[in-house]
Amino acid sequence: MSGNTDLNEIKRRMDGAISAFKGDIASLRTGRASANILDPVTVDAYGSRVPLNQVANITIPEARMLSVSVWDKSMVSAVDRAIRESNLGLNPIMDGQNLRIPLPELNEERRRSLVKVAHEYAEKAKVAIRNVRRDGMDGLKKAEKDGALGQDETRAKSDRVQKMTDDSISDIDRLLIDKEKEIMQV
Repeated sequence: MSGNTDLNEIKRRMDGAISAFKGDIASLRTGRASANILDPVTVDAYGSRVPLNQVANITIPEARMLSVSVWDKSMVSAVDRAIRESNLGLNPIMDGQNLRIPLPELNEERRRSLVKVAHEYAEKAKVAIRNVRRDGMDGLKKAEKDGALGQDETRAKSDRVQKMTDDSISDIDRLLIDKEKEIMQV
């Protein structure tokens, strides 16, 4: 069976789109502290850009506070600069080899803009899922045309691909609604 007609491969690719969406929305800031907020931050370290979690440990000592413990003392100012320049609206406070990052309350306008970004991420994930569906359906039609699959088998597999697509898109919608509630919660 070719990769285009393998239902397990199609499911794996759709699950990959859902996982990518989960990663995208996890980095959106809500009212509560989360180490994922700092996922997009990269630091100039040792001649290249590396993710923050490769040069420091991130903990959550309080509901609205992040603590970043930099492993190499010479990197503290580079980490501070990277967090400030990340457009996350965060202002770290240096405390020796640690950085304390208070998370300010989100105002209504910022919450709405985060919800809008979450919707954009959801749409991107849905497009990825639909593209996987299209590839799968094209593969099934080609296999039927080439005689590798019968008409009934093609129809049955097409129905399963459509069900996987519908289930995946409803998963995205459910995750989006949950994230929206989390963002808008005061």
